[in-house]
Amino acid sequence: MSASEPAARALGFWTSTALVVGNTIGVGIFVMPASLAPFGLNALSGWLIVVVGCLFLSIVFARLARAFPQDDGPYAYMRRAVGDGASFIILWCYWVSLWVTNAAIAIGVVGYMAVFVPELGQGHWLPPITALALVWLFVLINLCGLRVMGWMQVLTTMLKLLPQAAIMVLGLWQLLVHPSAYVQHLPPNPITLHQTMTASTIALFAMLGIECAMIPAGKVRNPERTIPRATLAGAMLVALIYVSVSAIAVLLVPQTVLSASNAPFADLFQLFLGAGSAKWVTAFVIISGLGALNGWTFMVGEVTQSFARHGNFPAALGKLNRSGTPWPAFLLTGAVATGLLLLNYTDSTAGGFTLLSEAATLDNMPLYIGCALTVLILWWQARSHPLGQAPDRLWVTAALIGSVFVVSVVVGASFQADGLKALLWAIVLGAAGIPIQLWSVYRQRRQRLALSTPGRAL
Repeated sequence: MSASEPAARALGFWTSTALVVGNTIGVGIFVMPASLAPFGLNALSGWLIVVVGCLFLSIVFARLARAFPQDDGPYAYMRRAVGDGASFIILWCYWVSLWVTNAAIAIGVVGYMAVFVPELGQGHWLPPITALALVWLFVLINLCGLRVMGWMQVLTTMLKLLPQAAIMVLGLWQLLVHPSAYVQHLPPNPITLHQTMTASTIALFAMLGIECAMIPAGKVRNPERTIPRATLAGAMLVALIYVSVSAIAVLLVPQTVLSASNAPFADLFQLFLGAGSAKWVTAFVIISGLGALNGWTFMVGEVTQSFARHGNFPAALGKLNRSGTPWPAFLLTGAVATGLLLLNYTDSTAGGFTLLSEAATLDNMPLYIGCALTVLILWWQARSHPLGQAPDRLWVTAALIGSVFVVSVVVGASFQADGLKALLWAIVLGAAGIPIQLWSVYRQRRQRLALSTPGRAL
């Protein structure tokens, strides 16, 4: 073991769990109850489907890390079953989605900061400048090394859980003191399969991030033990929080009020605790968004470095600084986010950015189904792909259910407003990686030819 290896594997259980929880709970959960309110109690049945589907996907991710502890993440896992080309395109789609995620989080945080600094909601140049400053702040934090990024992630995750815990305490208090409050505003919607599936499609977008302990597998201590524990613990904690706070909001706030709300949790606190509590919720939304921006910035840098390690991107993008951080990868991360932010703040292209965000969300799905299909393919070819043992029944069952779940989500999303257009754009964004892959194959063949031909220059 080299002297640099312990520092390289600086992510332990708590930091890995904070990546899952902190990246999954971002800004979206604070408006999700309003998005789901028109579906009434179908929102809760939709959440149940999402929770079950995501827990099975978490089992897939966890068991991959346990089976292949020497691999450096999903690219290496999937390459065992589907080869380099498919693995690259799947991870390319994920990489593209992370660009837009970072830009969208920065925009959302600036919007909430306007509550405390009204000029951010009025000026023409101040909002984009502030958003750019946030993006580059977290690029700099990540450049300081894994430990600095990890401490920031743990701290912001602990803080962002406080309002969620407060909502759960408020809901329990109402249940004990005024149990009738839970039946006073029951939504009238009948429970139907169509509304449940539509609600589950919307709810899944709030669960994106359950894979975050698996992505930097090469930097996790004892990955065969840490990643499964962090993935399952993080996913279950997030599921408990989301279902609880969503149920409390749906049952305690009248449906018409909740549907029209721009800040449903602030309205919930204001309803029971008075107007002064709303700003506190806004402050925690900002903290939550900043924590997610920190974690997702790390994810973009990690995927970029993974591409460089596997020869798909120039090796220079994986070059490390004194802190062991791939500084060119993070500079590229900041540059791309800068371009997307400027795209959003241009009036003529703001609508295009919204559509791009929806498409990028769908580009997360290939990673999920790719990992599930990897398990199924390895199970089918167990004799020629020794794992020490073939995938067991739980693992294969989780992969089957996870695959069906992801396909149903993509199909459901395509039937929503602008859903088909977003799906087509997701395909276009994914296909944009094909020329990069072809260039990579060409370059690697030239290198192999040069090595096999004495005296030939590269």
